[in-house]
This record gives sequence, C-alpha cells and structure tokens, in this order.
Amino acid sequence: MKKGLLLINLGTPDAPNAAAVRRYLQEFLSDYRVIDLPAPVRYLLLYAFILPFRPKKSAHAYQTIWTEQGSPLLVNGQRLVDKLQTVLGKPFHVVLGMRYGNPSIEQALQQLSDCSQITVLPLYPQYSSAATGSSLEKVMMLLSKQLNHPSLTIVRDFYHHPGFIQPQAKIIQPFLATHDHLLFSYHGIPERHIVNGGCEQVCQQACPPVSQNESCYRAHCYATSNALAKTLNLADDFYSTAFQSRLGKMPWIKPYTDHLLPQLAQQGIKRLAVCCPSFTADCLETLEEIGLRAREQWRALGGEDLTLIPCVNDNDDWVSGIIQICQLPLPATMSDPQPQSL
Repeated sequence: MKKGLLLINLGTPDAPNAAAVRRYLQEFLSDYRVIDLPAPVRYLLLYAFILPFRPKKSAHAYQTIWTEQGSPLLVNGQRLVDKLQTVLGKPFHVVLGMRYGNPSIEQALQQLSDCSQITVLPLYPQYSSAATGSSLEKVMMLLSKQLNHPSLTIVRDFYHHPGFIQPQAKIIQPFLATHDHLLFSYHGIPERHIVNGGCEQVCQQACPPVSQNESCYRAHCYATSNALAKTLNLADDFYSTAFQSRLGKMPWIKPYTDHLLPQLAQQGIKRLAVCCPSFTADCLETLEEIGLRAREQWRALGGEDLTLIPCVNDNDDWVSGIIQICQLPLPATMSDPQPQSL
C-alpha cells in the first residue's frame, strides 16, 4: 500500500468571471469558521450584502493576475505536487486539495484511497480556525464516512519551522540590499477569532511568546516575522509586521497594511519590499492586493517603488522543507534533503 501526502490550500475560482467567483465565494463564506456568526445572520450577510455585489469586483481582480495556465494559486500548487512526487517517488502519492473550489479535498482523498498512511499538510504556516481548522475539519468529516480509515499524520502549523523559514528567508535576501525597509504582510482575521481562540485580549503591539497561547494566529505571525528577521540578521527598525485582506466593518487584527503604508512613507522610506509569509503560494492576495493595489497606494504616497517578494511557491528548498516538516521517509537511493541555509 502506498503512503499519501495531502497538501491543502484555501482555493480559487474555476475562472476569472463573476459566475465562477460567485460560486467560490458562496462556498467559502458559508463556512461558519470563516464568518463565525449565527447561521441566520451569516446567510443574511452573505446573500443580501456580499454575493449581490462582490463577485463582479473580485472577478475583475482575478482577471488582473490570471495566467494562460490558469489561477496562479492552482498552478503553483500543481507544480509543487509534481516536484514532491518526483522527489518522493513511487512509494508516495502526492495530491492537492482545495478547501473551497476545485480540486476539492474530497476529490483528493479519493485519489488517496489506496493509501494506508496519509500525511495531511494544510499549506498555511500559521494556525487559524478559519483556514487550518476548517480544512482539517473537512478532512475528518470526509474520512468519517469511510469504513476503513488510513493512519493519519497531521501537520497543524509550521510558522517557525526551519523547513519554511529558511526557504522564505533565502528568497527574501536578494531584495534587502536594494530596499530601505521590509514589510511582512499577513492575511488578517477578525479580532473576535483571536478572543474566541482563547486570548483574553487582542494585542495591539507585538504579541508575547506563542507559549502563552499555542493557537493564537496573531502570535504565530509575529513569531514568523521574528524567525525570518533573526535568520536574515535584520535590525529591529528595518522590518515591520502588518495584516491585510480584511472584509467588512468589524475590527480585524492590527496594524492594517494599508494604514501602515502612510506611516512608513512619512518616515522617509522610498523603496519598500513586501513579503507575505502567511501564504505559501502567490495568489490574489499577494499578486493583486499587494503587487498591484498596494504598489499603487505606495507610489501615490510618494514612494519610489514597492516590490512584492515571491512566496515559496514550488521553490526547490521549499520542496525539501516540506519533506523535513512532514518527516517523510525517502527512497533508499536518495539522501535526506535539507533546505539550504543562508
């Protein structure tokens, strides 16, 4: 029997048009872990205020980053699968499943039906209920319908694991000499997700050590920033941390990326590099929100340039990093890969 490796990412529409985006958003925003409000309120918000208006706007955004091969998130994910499959060889079956959209987690698990052991890796470095929790819940729900269950190994997070930090730091390093400041911009979540997750209050400055709340997404993000900064030997005033992609008028974790940009411009920073370490694959939130809209905002503020630093995507060191993070055995003919240090 083979061993399976299930990579999970959030998802993408099937096409950059309003109809496909509407289907995607309907599935995504119906999830109670994403909009954690009572069902009647959630559905009123979704069907009365979001779906009538947002699909057209989001479709236009997707059109700006769509490639001939398709959605960047899916293309990057498939390339990563292909590389991992080549490295791990015949004993393994590597597949990609999207929490929302296609290929679905259900389709991915069907491909792994001949596997007696499955390692599940949600491709979100920092744990959140809305992304990681929802993805793992979906896996468990689908497997619960099977008579025979495979042995499962679940990787919950890897926000400060060297297998992720070193490949991302290696990608960042060439940009440091030509930029005045480095901004780590993470996907935001509503503040109430932090409180509901066990934090007594939402920090407004840098979070304390993760040991005080092992499930705090915001603390995970700051731990990632600190690990990257330490690996790159960055001075404290050379980098900042902020949060993007908020939706609606409710309070989200701060500082907001679009609010921090004016402050950085006022400090005289001209050349800004932005890395998005809550994403392992470039997607709408990195390519369009940061690479296009944030760059336009930055130039309007008087900045000379804003450079989006790529995610780890299908980087060879990231392929090695995943094998290290998941503690996967390799064919006897291959040595144990390690991400190259800086």
